[in-house]
Amino acid sequence: MKPGRKKGWIVALTLSMVMVLGACGTNKGNDANGSGADGAASLADIEAKAKEEGSVVSVGMPDDWANWKDTWNDIQTKYAISHSDTDMSSAEEIAKFDAEKKKPTADIGDVGIAFGNVAIDKGVTQPYKPSHWDEVPDWAKDKDGHWVVGYQGTISFLTNKNLVKNPPKSWEDLKNGDYKIVVGDVTKAAQAQMAVLAAAIAFGGDEKNIEPGIAFFEDLAKKGRLSNADAKVANIEKGEVPVTLLWDFNALNYRDQINKDQFEVAVPQEGSVVSGYATIINKYVPHPNAAKLTREYIFSDEGQINLAKGYARPIRDSVKLPDDVAAKLLPKEEYKNAKPVDDYKVWDETSKSLPQQWQDRILVHMN
Repeated sequence: MKPGRKKGWIVALTLSMVMVLGACGTNKGNDANGSGADGAASLADIEAKAKEEGSVVSVGMPDDWANWKDTWNDIQTKYAISHSDTDMSSAEEIAKFDAEKKKPTADIGDVGIAFGNVAIDKGVTQPYKPSHWDEVPDWAKDKDGHWVVGYQGTISFLTNKNLVKNPPKSWEDLKNGDYKIVVGDVTKAAQAQMAVLAAAIAFGGDEKNIEPGIAFFEDLAKKGRLSNADAKVANIEKGEVPVTLLWDFNALNYRDQINKDQFEVAVPQEGSVVSGYATIINKYVPHPNAAKLTREYIFSDEGQINLAKGYARPIRDSVKLPDDVAAKLLPKEEYKNAKPVDDYKVWDETSKSLPQQWQDRILVHMN
């Protein structure tokens, strides 16, 4: 996954797109919403018009994040549609769509799920329900199709087995260990804040009540077990990070980058939090059909497999991953107690108070 500015969270082709296009004309998702803002055009029409447009411009979807590279290459090869991307944060993507209303340059973006409703409220998105709409869980889509999660992440433990004899598989294991733990900068980083929420969920809390998570880390801080180290690949490789809390796609990627046999990744057994990234199509889109075709491809089997190659767990459970791709990910049963956020507007308000709570109750014990 991409290490740069992306969102703070910081990803064998079994069904050809021809089959997808042929089968999707009568799909219930598109019947419910036509083809988004354009009415009832068929997917064949969208494909034809997308080829005429000849280009798709994305933001926040660079080659090295979630293996977007393979998807862009496929779109160019299959449809002769060129592609360019400018990497930016979720907030920056929304601001760009809004600022360029009169002279839009971007077609589609990829934002953290918490920013989906922000984009709607800002009035910069248009709806489009892809053909596999019914396979996307309700928590992972706007009811009208303004945003749709294509891949998901879950807070997990990345453990250096050279430093920790018994890698933790649960929050209780983590609590009872004798090693340092890296959470990240909870005052700024969304991934670190989600780690606190994951602990809260495990101990009976939720986005409205993060006290169980704060209390858990406060106890660790008082025992001197929280590290200020930065959980960068270089620091992990140097042995400065015994255990760190990361999105599973980051943890799995780091594991394989450094030494797969040296590191273990586990989703805490008591519970964790699931979130995801969603595509948004610009309301003022310069290439509307290319944007819709891109969303279609992302949710096709090929597109979902491409994301899995980048360690991002596909949102469609029905996709059969090739064995070598499935081996990159954790087994599905590891996620049985991982839960999505029910209300991101509530979480947005809760997360605003988290930096001060972290400062007052945790950082004071780390200095």
